[in-house]
Amino acid sequence: MTMQEEYTTEADVPAAAENGESSARSIAELESQLAEQTARADDNYNKFLLAMADFENYKKRMERSYRELSTAGERKVLLQILPVLDNFERALSYNGENAEALRSGLQNTLRQFENVLTMASVKPIELKGKPFDPAIAEAIGTQNVDGVQDDTVLEEAQKGYTIGDELLRPAKVIVAKRAAE
Repeated sequence: MTMQEEYTTEADVPAAAENGESSARSIAELESQLAEQTARADDNYNKFLLAMADFENYKKRMERSYRELSTAGERKVLLQILPVLDNFERALSYNGENAEALRSGLQNTLRQFENVLTMASVKPIELKGKPFDPAIAEAIGTQNVDGVQDDTVLEEAQKGYTIGDELLRPAKVIVAKRAAE
């Protein structure tokens, strides 16, 4: 007789049988719980990935929004500077007494303004003698001129400007138009 047989009694046999069933049930329950928890973990992981993607999209939206706000602020300031530039150009066309001293001082100031605008990527649009383009200019008048093709810009009453590749302010121009015959 082995030691195990020696200590096993009839009363122990039904209990051992129940323990075997109980172990099988608890393994099945554990496997079921493991499957449940694994599914839950997978669901949480997918939610985490979705949250990370949403956060990345949020960051990109915020960066774009800040860039747009910054650009809008720059545009506002630059639009306020442009009328000053226009006045300087008008003053430079003055031909009264002491005009040369006035002209020299104004030219220096004008160059400083133009340098500031250049550093801000603002450039004037040159339109005189070119075909009229309503996307970058506003026709404020027409003039009948012989030898000039219709819709050619004759004069710039107010310069147009770009900032980078975008239109900052359209030009105001006088355009050639032949009188209706």
